[in-house]
Amino acid sequence: MTALRIVPSTASLIAVLLMLGSGIVPCTYAQTGASPEVPTRPAASTVADANLHYVAGGSAMLYRGPSEEAPLQRMPVRTPLHHLGCADDWCRVRLEDGEQGYVAADNLSNVWIHVDKDARRLHVYAGPEHVATYNADFGPNVFLDKERRGSLQEQDHWRTPEGLFHVVRLNPNSQYYKALVLDYPGRDDAERGLDRGVISDAEYEAIIEAHNERRMPPMSTDLGGWIEIHGDGTGAATTWTRGCVALHNTDLDEVWDYAEVGTPVLIR
Repeated sequence: MTALRIVPSTASLIAVLLMLGSGIVPCTYAQTGASPEVPTRPAASTVADANLHYVAGGSAMLYRGPSEEAPLQRMPVRTPLHHLGCADDWCRVRLEDGEQGYVAADNLSNVWIHVDKDARRLHVYAGPEHVATYNADFGPNVFLDKERRGSLQEQDHWRTPEGLFHVVRLNPNSQYYKALVLDYPGRDDAERGLDRGVISDAEYEAIIEAHNERRMPPMSTDLGGWIEIHGDGTGAATTWTRGCVALHNTDLDEVWDYAEVGTPVLIR
């Protein structure tokens, strides 16, 4: 197995990938060969990437100072922020337009998840720092991207979608123990689906509107939906799900503690 190498020149790509739709991938990397195990420590020139955070859990208020006395604006979930330092329960931040202020520390995160389909692994990061890796179960076809809803008659389409997604709901009462619900279908999925006649114009518009409002997209179109990172996995990297990513329950408990609504999930 070849380790992931974080490349300094990709710092700008981080912002491009994760600020599309005001989503964030706080770190990026180049792959130097086969599927990764544990990435190496980032080069010094990428340490600034650790300052990239986002609003997590829900919307948050930006204040002029470290108190609730002078609100400046309400920021929606996934708003990208540059972390400038914390004291007590408040963090000073800078928005993309340069405005600075303070946000309650509980409203910030730099956690993101990388799902590696080839290696059948799920990696958790905090900015550029690798936190943990877990074996993951997938659907019967791990080699191709998801194009449409699968069924008992078309089990080949029980695929895990590829791209950048976000956690839009934490379900503690899933039929598969617990579940992190992802915002699939995404914008790119909707574009392809419309071009191929899989969804209608109205369904396309509904998906795009949901992403613009940073909420759960329609899950009942022929593109499929309810793609989750859920429990009841084998822990042995097998293929049995209907396109979801399944972890052993003890592993999901650990990921659950890191994830929030808004957490980016990169699947590829």
